[in-house]
Amino acid sequence: MFRNLVRLHSQFGNALSISKVCPRGQHFGSAFKYSTATAERKKFYQDVSISQGEGGVYEINLDRRKLKTPGGKLFAVPNEALAIAVATEWDAQRDTLKFYTMHMTTLCNTALDNPTDRDKDQMISAALKYLETDTVCYRVDEPYGLVELQKNEWDPALHWIENRYNVTIGASSSILGPEIPEATKETFRQHLNSYNFWSLTGLEFVITQLKSVVLAMAMIDRHLNVEQAVLLSRLEEEYQIRQWGNVEWAHDYDMYELRARTAAGTLFVHLSSESSTVKRKLMQD
Repeated sequence: MFRNLVRLHSQFGNALSISKVCPRGQHFGSAFKYSTATAERKKFYQDVSISQGEGGVYEINLDRRKLKTPGGKLFAVPNEALAIAVATEWDAQRDTLKFYTMHMTTLCNTALDNPTDRDKDQMISAALKYLETDTVCYRVDEPYGLVELQKNEWDPALHWIENRYNVTIGASSSILGPEIPEATKETFRQHLNSYNFWSLTGLEFVITQLKSVVLAMAMIDRHLNVEQAVLLSRLEEEYQIRQWGNVEWAHDYDMYELRARTAAGTLFVHLSSESSTVKRKLMQD
């Protein structure tokens, strides 16, 4: 990550310095709307920079015009590290802007616009709903090979989170899944309440990608890396592919896309929890 930050700083030089604050009267058009699903458009800017705005937030500037969210708000993030990560995404675009690849930007837009108008308690409740249908908690009765694969690969992650948070989750082959104790839900609720709104936005995104609270928390806590978590979330699919084969390019594309989204969400959680600015020495090393 920080190698990317260094490259960005090297290319733009002092443009990333917080002393280079763009005039507040210039704004990037409020009519600029985009979707991350399939939207593309021709690139319309040359330079990307960040500047510090009022209240200590950081803004993204495209040719000295301030970026705005799809909802028309000024695109302002809480710290410098997150701003540089977003600026890196915009700088990486070539002749065509591929918004569906800009996951950090999308997550910032979601946190800023809050399109579903939810508060922290609602976000935590939504995240905990996935615990009741967690991927690693649903097991099969057959075939034997898949039963053993799930036990060998999923049980260690499940045991880790139970020990890490001193909770009981369990697994079940019932269509109803395991019955999650209320004490377990309350433990996770208290833990998730320690996250700020931005971090919860990223965490919920990761949970929805993996369809698993267990795997998401294992990644956030650095017990699993992205490749491991994604593979575990696709365990049954990978088993079927080994048994029956697959359309190679489609499988690879889905795998890499899921890795990219999951990695971006995890990075977003960590960067949105960061309160300090990026040290100048780090940027120069």
